[in-house]
Amino acid sequence: MSIKIERISDALIEQISYIIANEVKHEDIDFVTITDVKVSNDLSYAKVYFTVLDDSKKDITLKALKEASGFIRHELRDRIEIRQIPELTFVYDESINEAQKIEDILDKLKEE
Repeated sequence: MSIKIERISDALIEQISYIIANEVKHEDIDFVTITDVKVSNDLSYAKVYFTVLDDSKKDITLKALKEASGFIRHELRDRIEIRQIPELTFVYDESINEAQKIEDILDKLKEE
């Protein structure tokens, strides 16, 4: 990944997190953490990985984030200086759950 794309990904993480926390007014978007953003080489698409505090609300939150993606893109236009803001696709980040499962297995092995 190029330095430019990395820099844009970092800026997107920071700005999307801020917009979701402070400006999106949607009752189904609570305690969302943006964990990563993968931007395509041509900067036209971005996968935004997120987690939520309550796993049972991940589907509701995903739907709400998809509904708010147009607003988020609009807000990003004023905050990030690139020619075209990428189309945002929100994806639930399973890596934290997987890491927790591995940690639980390691704890069981230590006990035995």
